[in-house]
Amino acid sequence: MRVTELWRYPVKSMRGEPLDNAVLTDDGVTGDRLAHVYGPRGVLTARTRPRLLRLGGTLGPAGEPLVNGLPWDDPATAAAVQEAAGVQARMASYDGPERFDVLPLLVATDGAIKALREDGRRLRPNIVLGGVPGLAERSWPGRALRIGEALIGVQSVRGRCIITTIDPDTGEQDLDVLRKIHRLFDGTMALNCWVIRGGRIRVGERAEVVDLDVDPPPGGGWITGTPYRVTSSAGPRSRG
Repeated sequence: MRVTELWRYPVKSMRGEPLDNAVLTDDGVTGDRLAHVYGPRGVLTARTRPRLLRLGGTLGPAGEPLVNGLPWDDPATAAAVQEAAGVQARMASYDGPERFDVLPLLVATDGAIKALREDGRRLRPNIVLGGVPGLAERSWPGRALRIGEALIGVQSVRGRCIITTIDPDTGEQDLDVLRKIHRLFDGTMALNCWVIRGGRIRVGERAEVVDLDVDPPPGGGWITGTPYRVTSSAGPRSRG
């Protein structure tokens, strides 16, 4: 079993960026979900604003989130975000633990993706493991994954939402994808995980399932019932 893909999503609910290697900390993949879109009633995600998934989030050389290659607080970014999410949409930065819906890491496996018969990017994983037979991932909760020097706890199989219905390339919606997940997989797919011991991991690195006796941390904002609010924001910066 080996790492076949690594993903980071610097801007919540936007397309992510593939990585050759990643540093894991208590916050998951370094640089993950550092900025988000919000409106008058709070954080906006692709659950209700699916066009956000047509925008690409990456991390700049200084560690700052970029949207379609531009700084997150650039006027052009503001215009693109408003076109995707509405005229009242704004960008903000926030790095609190509640920014993760469940836990800081999502791990998917090639066996489950093959069983789903859909593009694995619909699941928005941070780590994809190859060489996993069928739905073996479903027996891993309560255990851990060792990848190099890193140790990752596996809490549960993720309940899936409407975002899985959005094509990661075209942005078109296919509700049958989520219907299939509910019909064939009890509405769940991929693994809610957290980092027990950090370190750098790489595509191609060997992974193994090991026994674990560590309690998981508190869940993300939507699990604890305290979805996060914007604590810092920035309007478009001047080009002058």
